Amino acid sequence: MKERSRTEYSLINIFTGLLGYGLNTLVGFICRIIFVRTLSADYLGVNGLFSNILSMLSLAELGIGSAITYALYKPIAENDEEKIASLMQFYKKAYWFIGTIVAIAGLLLLPFLDLIIREPPDIKENLYLLYLLFLFSSVSSYFYSYKSSLLTAVQRNYIVIGYNYIVTIVQSIFQIAFLLLTHEYISYLMIQVVGGLVYNIWISYKASKDYPYINKKEIKPLSKNEKKELFINIKALTVNKLSGVLVNSTDNIVITFFNGVKTVGFASNYTLFSSILNTLITQIFNALTGSVGNLIASSDKKTQYGFFKILNLANFWLYGWAAIGMTFVSSDLVQLFYGEQFVMGLKIPLILALNFYSIGMIHASYTYKSTMGLFKYGQYILIFTGILNILLDMILGKFLGVFGIYLATLISRLLTNLWYEPYAVYKHGLKKNPAEYFIRQILYAIVLFLTGLVCWMLCRLCNFGVIINILIKIVICSVIPNVAFCICFWKTEELQYLLERLKDIIGKIIRFRR
Repeated sequence: MKERSRTEYSLINIFTGLLGYGLNTLVGFICRIIFVRTLSADYLGVNGLFSNILSMLSLAELGIGSAITYALYKPIAENDEEKIASLMQFYKKAYWFIGTIVAIAGLLLLPFLDLIIREPPDIKENLYLLYLLFLFSSVSSYFYSYKSSLLTAVQRNYIVIGYNYIVTIVQSIFQIAFLLLTHEYISYLMIQVVGGLVYNIWISYKASKDYPYINKKEIKPLSKNEKKELFINIKALTVNKLSGVLVNSTDNIVITFFNGVKTVGFASNYTLFSSILNTLITQIFNALTGSVGNLIASSDKKTQYGFFKILNLANFWLYGWAAIGMTFVSSDLVQLFYGEQFVMGLKIPLILALNFYSIGMIHASYTYKSTMGLFKYGQYILIFTGILNILLDMILGKFLGVFGIYLATLISRLLTNLWYEPYAVYKHGLKKNPAEYFIRQILYAIVLFLTGLVCWMLCRLCNFGVIINILIKIVICSVIPNVAFCICFWKTEELQYLLERLKDIIGKIIRFRR
């Protein structure tokens, strides 16, 4: 197999991710519109609620995937097939065990659904049957998809995301057809389950075909010391996973408890936009993970630090720009695609945009932390993040409703991992003074606030039809941030590097088309 450079792998991964995601988002968005037009808001709520519950059950994964991916970087760089096969064998056994645990935990949760959903939703299907279909889809993924980590570690993430988008695009087309023909949620969900199975089996087959040595019958097991080192990282990642679940996968459950499943459906129209934008930008940073891992394994601290600053500026640029757009355009989009009855006040898209930005701004830190193997740092402070989020959810959710629940998430992050993740990377990984990072983040926040203020003042002047408003606001929220960011950071080495890389990419695309 032809070897490529880190840059080539990164470009392929980014291009595949963006192209596939663009097509997938378009088809998925059409599917979402059909969903809202043919089914009630209660179905949206059920969909969001069960997705949250299954995300909580995924806690059983315990961070094994990240630990194994990190462990794979060195043997891949050394082309040590025996060690790679040993790690994948361990991974397989762990994931089969995890799949069984998730299945059992999911079944044990069945009797407690009535405690969460206090008011029965306006749906005709059996709620327990729908939940079991969600559970089956989640559990089945553990028995096949673990091999995708190998493809990611060898910088071939474009295969993983390419296969995923092919399946989900075809899946969405079938879901659209069945919704229009039957107006039945059960058919929509069954297609989703089948699509998940097809993807998992397909990606498993691809990894086995390209790396047949991982399927040998006689594979040397990992030594006790190797397993011990893995379990140290897994232990640290378990705490991180717990925190992530408590912070990211409880909002819809708490909203259902206080406001009913229909409100989850209303809010999900807004969280959809943040999810789309987050996934779009994440495609870029995920595509770089394998290359960053290779960089960490083969370069000095100065080079690592320089690239971190570049990633951090790219983080701010993309997430800051997107957060401004989310705040001022999402309500108009909701009105256009789903109807005026689904529109919520400005404070909802604003708090969602702040949460979105806060998550995005630690992408560079998280990428470096995982590729440097710094899993043990901050593991216990993240438990506090999750506990604090649950407590604030119950308090602020009672008095401030949906806004309070999302505000609780932001506060709990600000007080914990939003400052500690970069602190750990700077102090223990890059060996730099963390104060440099925080000073830069304050500068970014000031620039973003002033830019957002200008955009708000201009968007308030838009009093036309909904489509005209959307077009004008998109222009405002694109031109103003990019011009402002260029003015503020033009002389920095980071921006000049990014512009040079952008020129190289455009040049390669032009030469390719010729």
